[in-house]
This record gives sequence, structure tokens and C-alpha cells, in this order.
Amino acid sequence: MKIAIINGPNLNLTGQREPGIYGKQSFEQYIPYLRELFPDMDISYSQSNVEGELIDRIQACGREGRAVLLNAGGYTHTSVALHDAIAAVNVPVVEIHMSNVAAREEYRRTSLIGSACKGTIAGFGMDSYRLGVLALKELLAER
Repeated sequence: MKIAIINGPNLNLTGQREPGIYGKQSFEQYIPYLRELFPDMDISYSQSNVEGELIDRIQACGREGRAVLLNAGGYTHTSVALHDAIAAVNVPVVEIHMSNVAAREEYRRTSLIGSACKGTIAGFGMDSYRLGVLALKELLAER
């Protein structure tokens, strides 16, 4: 089972940026833990601050048959292009947020990508990714 974790803008600063919201652990620290926790899963990880690069990665996952955990960061609320890329691929995509976006600023409460995703996990910090892997593992087992 192949899963790609794709993170959007500013998530390269996780561990440094607003630790009260995003925690003190970086993805470079967290990804090895996740791979150890799910040795039967082929988990890749990428991050970009560029919308087009995120779209390219989603499309590549579609071609590779790789399910996606997507934290689109700020693009969640603004990108019709990401929505369309998700809708175009024939692999499950789960929207991930470390914070509870419903409890944050008003503009963060609308997701333009959510309707194209299989589901959304939010508000559990880094553990949102573990929960996302579990969800995708179940979805992939059903295929």
C-alpha cells in the first residue's frame, strides 16, 4: 500500500512556526516515527510552498496509484486548481489539518478542496497524519 503525504505552504516551518498551534516537532522528526508505526505502508513525503508543484505531485500520485494525505495549508481555502487536481485523480485523497480549522479564523472555516476529498481529519496535531494513514489503510483494503 502506497501513501503520499503532501504538505503545502509554510508547513516546512512546523516545529518552529506557532508551536502553540502546530506543535514543536518537525516533519523530519515525525515521518520516521510514522514509517516505523506502519512498516507495511510505503509512505513518501513532500512539501512545497508552490501551488503548481502540489498539483504536479497529486497528479503523479494518481498515475502511481498512490493514495494521498494532503495538508494544503492556506491553499485549502483558496485553490480551485487543487480541488480540480484532486477530483481528476483516481486515488483516495484525505484532507489533513493539524489544527481545528473550524475553531480558527472565519476564512479558515471554508475548504475549497474538501468536497473533492474522501474525508477530512483536523485538530489532532501531528496525530492527524497517523489517523489519516489509518483511514487510507482501511480505504485501500476495501479496493
